[in-house]
Amino acid sequence: MSARTLPSAEAKPPAARSGAGPLIAFEGVRKVYRLGETEVHALSGVSFAIGRGEFVAVTGPSGSGKSTLMNLLGALDRPTDGRYLLEGADVGSLSRDERARLRGRTIGFVFQSFNLLPRTTALENVELPLLYGAAALPSAERRDRARECLARVGLSDRERHHPSQLSGGQQQRVAIARALVNRPALLLADEPTGNLDSKTSAEIMALLARLNAEGVTIVLVTHEPDIAACARRRLVFRDGAIVEDTGEATA
Repeated sequence: MSARTLPSAEAKPPAARSGAGPLIAFEGVRKVYRLGETEVHALSGVSFAIGRGEFVAVTGPSGSGKSTLMNLLGALDRPTDGRYLLEGADVGSLSRDERARLRGRTIGFVFQSFNLLPRTTALENVELPLLYGAAALPSAERRDRARECLARVGLSDRERHHPSQLSGGQQQRVAIARALVNRPALLLADEPTGNLDSKTSAEIMALLARLNAEGVTIVLVTHEPDIAACARRRLVFRDGAIVEDTGEATA
């Protein structure tokens, strides 16, 4: 990737915020996939904690366990062994429906491919998660909250635009606003700059840095060293294990 100006990790606020215990705790987590008679050990006894308000980049080569980790962090799957605690809840002990409810109230997702609905406006895309929340909100409150999130990512003037009328960077901003609309404790970003040019990537990382400064806990997966350098902490994976952790959670 060409040279670009990215926000400095040293400029970030302190790594952890107030709160009782870490937001995330992995305790000896193993994940084994069985393909016929073959076992694939995707994660091998991984342990770490992430405090509230941290900004953590997960890196490593293809096949190192990053995708498996993100599936577990997002409560999309359960560990084979060990424990994953999210806000104190043991995710592995939850049913599929309970994990879905946990995701809806606790986690916001940002993807490489944006995943916006093409026939709906930016405002409607952001509002969508509120239609499926556990607590039904009045239409006016849903709309106000969606507008608030679009303003937060600098797109108040684009709320009536459809995805095809927006640049790649603007589409990713809409996706970030959508991830924030349920006011999650954790924002998971999977290669959020993977489909963006260098300048736009820098803008998205600056936005994530600002959101982190406002208190949002962010965990992102990336294969790009300069993107990972924007985080205050890096977890480096290889062969299903952590081979480097540049910091420790303090809350």
